[in-house]
Amino acid sequence: MAIAKLDVVVLDCPDPLALAGFYAEVIGGTVSAEEDWVDLKVPGGGASLAFQAAPGFVPPQWPSPEHSQQFHLDLTVGDLDAAEKEVLALGARVLDAEDRSRSFRVYADPAGHPFCLCAG
Repeated sequence: MAIAKLDVVVLDCPDPLALAGFYAEVIGGTVSAEEDWVDLKVPGGGASLAFQAAPGFVPPQWPSPEHSQQFHLDLTVGDLDAAEKEVLALGARVLDAEDRSRSFRVYADPAGHPFCLCAG
């Protein structure tokens, strides 16, 4: 029996509203903001994303054995090429997408958090 249910994944960032807007464009959902905290309620229920202001935020480095990325998000998409174009237009940057035969590609969101687009 589970002790708890995953409710929210929280990302530190310099601009919570901007980063919530980026992810709202990528995965959909509704943004609601308070002072230094922004919620993104994702469609379909399950865990949501939240973004909190972090003074002195330093983005993860990927890949880097000296600086752990801590975690990353895997986002399933129907068409890797189309999804790549869209996230890049929204401000993502490529971290590792050279091997086009793989079922995933790695990007950084505008605040520098790594995420993968995964074929689904």
